[in-house]
This record gives sequence, structure tokens and C-alpha cells, in this order.
Amino acid sequence: MKLQRDLDATRQRSLRLAEPLSAEDCCAQSMPDSSPVKWHLAHTTWFFETFVLEPHEPGFAPFDPSFRYLFNSYYNGIGARHPRPQRGLLTRPALERVLVWRRNVDARLARLLASRAGDAALASLVTLGVQHEQQHQELILTDVKHLLAQNSSAPAYLDQPLPAAAAPAPLAWQRFDGGAAEIGYRGDGFCFDNELPRHRVHLEPFELATRLVSNGEFLRFIEAGGYRDPALWLSDGWDRVMSGELAHPLYWQRDDKGGWQEFTLHGLAPLDPARPLTHVSLYEADAYARWCGTRLPTEAEWEVAARGQPVPAGALHPDAAASGGLCQLFGDCWQWTSSSYSPYPGFAPAPGAIGEYNGKFMINQYVLRGSSCATPPGHARASYRNFFPAGARWQFTGIRLAR
Repeated sequence: MKLQRDLDATRQRSLRLAEPLSAEDCCAQSMPDSSPVKWHLAHTTWFFETFVLEPHEPGFAPFDPSFRYLFNSYYNGIGARHPRPQRGLLTRPALERVLVWRRNVDARLARLLASRAGDAALASLVTLGVQHEQQHQELILTDVKHLLAQNSSAPAYLDQPLPAAAAPAPLAWQRFDGGAAEIGYRGDGFCFDNELPRHRVHLEPFELATRLVSNGEFLRFIEAGGYRDPALWLSDGWDRVMSGELAHPLYWQRDDKGGWQEFTLHGLAPLDPARPLTHVSLYEADAYARWCGTRLPTEAEWEVAARGQPVPAGALHPDAAASGGLCQLFGDCWQWTSSSYSPYPGFAPAPGAIGEYNGKFMINQYVLRGSSCATPPGHARASYRNFFPAGARWQFTGIRLAR
């Protein structure tokens, strides 16, 4: 049964992502926006127990009633929840107890799916749970990176060093004629509700940069005083510059000789000017685009340009562009757009608590497109809409220019 195989593979991958970590690593929380690995492993299990087993398993009983409160994320329809900024204080249950819970829920899911073969509604819920856990796999990697970066010894998540990248292809421009177009998911496979309904848009002619902005290019922006010029910045972004919050990309730091280093999942490494810039906010992306005399693309422009582009398999850090054509749309960095995250015309969330998945976040956020080096396979598609507040930087976020 394909669904059971997909479920097993996803659940096992989450555990493999935690293998390089100690129990102490898995419990710590480095900032309110991130979560401990133990919490991710527990919350994804909570999702299956709450939304799949509870309404469908005969004689359902929770593994531990206290977990309903401890590992709820933001589903108000389910009830109260432990405060997000305090997830790192949950030293109990122990990691091993969470892993026992995962095994218990996995066995119960297998029995349920075997007894309800052909149940389309159940299959749809399990599929959503699989996709949900895959999203948390990306968060595991980005949250662990932020956590390890707080340690002055710069410990690596991966043992092998980050290899040097080849020189990137020259940045060029690809023209698109504009006109009437359709955006949104089209197909028979899975998509999230925020990718629907498919609808028509009008685009003026535009050009898209063929690759992402590189570290070396952004370094020139810094050296030219980009972080000191208020004319380049949106008001909220300039306030953050003035407060000292924004002075360079998140994981850049100076070495003893004044050169730049970058913290990666491979540990601390000299800044590679050839690799794509990553871990910047919308404010920094917009300021850089203004400095270049360009702009950020809209999400509709990006989607139309990205259709049919390949999705490469890569390592856990963005790599340099290898070709001169349109590339790096997927698999390196999420790309900020100028589009506010809002519902498509005709969007309606699903009924009940499951409808809180995306719709209630459609305010005060911006859309990112593509995928990153941490994104699981299958989540890189032209219609996928990622979203974060304008100041977010701990995800693998980069810049693609438009004009």
C-alpha cells in the first residue's frame, strides 16, 4: 500500500534527521520562533493521534492525555496549548518517552489503514499528516542550525566539511511577455489549500534574473554602505537597522583578521562568494534590489517563470549556479516575493480545526517561492506558497531579482 509506505518513510526520515543530535540538543530552544527537535517529533505524532486516530480508531484512547496540551501548536479548535516560547522548558516527557509514543502511534496507524483500505477520507487525512511532518522536517534542520549557531564553539550538524563551490554563472535576464495567465495548483496529486483555487491573473511584461544573488554580490552591497543608506530601506526595516538587529545576513560573522565567515550545518566556514546568499529578511532583500535598481518578483511572476523547471537534488547548503540559463528556482533558497500572503479569489478553509492549517495566517506575512536545500522532496513545485513575516531570517531565504 503506497500510502503506508509513504507514511513509514516519512516517519523514519524524521528520526534519521535527529540521529546526529544528543538528547540535550533535542530539548533546547534557541528563540521563540524555533522549536526543539523533541517537540517537532512529538507534535507531528500529536497531529496523527489527534486528527487521524481520535476520530477513526475504534475504542480510541490517547497515549498520554497530557500530550494533547503539551504538543498542540496553534489549533485553537482543539483547546489550550503550552506557550510556544516555552517549548524548550519541556524537559519532561523525556526524548525516549516521545520515541515510545511515536512507535505506539505508528503501530496504531498501520492497523487502522489496513482495516480501512479504500477509505478516501481517511487516506486524505493521513496524506495531510505526511505532508505536515515533511514540513516539520525542514523546520528541524533550520531550527537545529539556529540552535547550534548560538554555541561559541560552532558545532557542526554534519561531520563532513562544506566543499568550495565553483564560480557562479554570470547573472543574466530572461524575458517573459506577460498577458493573461493562470496560477495555482493544477493536477491530481496533493497540494495545500492555500495553493487553490487556480485563477487568472494579468502580468505586464517582465524579466527575471537567471540565478540567485550570490554572497559576493551581497558583500559588495555591504561594503558600499547598503546598511547605512536609509533611502534603500522600507520603514520597518530601517528601524531594525537602527536598532542593530540588521547589519549583515544572519549567519555571517567576522574572523580575527576581519574577513567574513558563515555558519552552516557543516560548521563555521570562510564565506564562499560563489554560493547563493541565504538567511536574509524581506527587508534586506528589498533593500538590495533597490540598490541594484531592480525589484523583487511578484509571486505570480515567479510561478509563471518556474513552471517546468527541474528540481535538483542537493546537499544541505545552497550551491553555486552551474548554468547560464534560468536556474536555482528550486533546491537552494526560498525566494522572497513582493506579494503579501493573502487568500486566492474563492479560497475557503476546510471546516473544523484542520481548517486552521493555513488560512488564519493570511495576514502580516509575505510569500516565498521555490524551495530550499532543506526542503523535503515533493514540496518543490511552482504553485507552492511558503510564507513568513518580513523580518524572518532563520529559514534558508535568498534573493532573486526582477525588473
